[in-house]
Amino acid sequence: METVLTIIQGKGTLPREQAGRNIHYDDASLANYKKVEQGDFIIHLRSFEGGLEMANEDGIVSPAYTILRCKKPHSSLFYEAYFHTDEFINHILSKSVEGIRDGRQISYEAFKWLGLPYCDVSEQERIAQLFCTLSHRIEKQQQMVDALKKYKRGLFNQIFSAISKSSQCRKLRELVRVSGGKTPSMSNSLYWNGDIVWISSKDMKSSRISGSELKITNLALNEMTLYHPGTLLLVARSGILKHSLPLAILEVDATINQDIKALQVHGCNAFYLYYAILSQEDTIIRTLVKTGTTVQSLMMDSFLNIEIPTPDIDQQQRIIDKLAKLEKYVEVQEKELSLLSQMRNGLLQQLFI
Repeated sequence: METVLTIIQGKGTLPREQAGRNIHYDDASLANYKKVEQGDFIIHLRSFEGGLEMANEDGIVSPAYTILRCKKPHSSLFYEAYFHTDEFINHILSKSVEGIRDGRQISYEAFKWLGLPYCDVSEQERIAQLFCTLSHRIEKQQQMVDALKKYKRGLFNQIFSAISKSSQCRKLRELVRVSGGKTPSMSNSLYWNGDIVWISSKDMKSSRISGSELKITNLALNEMTLYHPGTLLLVARSGILKHSLPLAILEVDATINQDIKALQVHGCNAFYLYYAILSQEDTIIRTLVKTGTTVQSLMMDSFLNIEIPTPDIDQQQRIIDKLAKLEKYVEVQEKELSLLSQMRNGLLQQLFI
């Protein structure tokens, strides 16, 4: 029996039973499925946004897909790289897209007339080998980052679970004063392009915040609250709350928008509290995040009731010193992963322009 394959955007094909998706289908309908060979390319339902996918093995795929098989000698890995470039997706493939919004699809009648790069096969293979090497390095780096994050979560849980048994616990609301922010009118040019940091959720990408993509003027500051270094910043409303709890420590004076909450700490070390909150991240996401019409939000009143163990200041500092070293190492490895991905994407764009 032929292997039924499914599309994993950005990764090609995978046997359906390994895809981790609950897909129901009637065996009788498989008679209409299309045969693909390893190295074929597939125009799938989301190709307009993610490019074409390569078949990683022989099998059959949904009749909704269009199968492409090269007539000339070529390197499939060369074209796999090309079909995921920004140049191809947004400047070449886009010419064959029909429909709007979720109704968009690739018209093969238009696609078949598109020009594709072709060079000597040996050159294709050299380029493909370069990207295979880079992709393998990125995959290994991603595995390292994932393992470090898992270890970090486990260590956080272990440390704070032990502390909670030997120290007094206090509700978070007893340790912080919570306040928010806003967005100055975007239509008023006098409010923007100043020197004052204005934090939104897209700036919450690391554990320490020292700048922002957008900045406001002193005029806009008249309507805002200015927060100072040592304040904890928390994303309280964003789709990212589905899977993570963005929390950071402010290192400069800054303002925030309405999706961020500022936690001004009193009664304990702010850096200690940062780690104490993150030690409960999984529980917070699972029990204290609600889904609205369009976005997730944190149930702040319940969040402020979480219990925080509060040992003496000296022990808090020892915990900070231990966890800060690990967190710094994780961030270095994440930066390395980001640089490798940027290198690969940059080479893709340069080689195929």
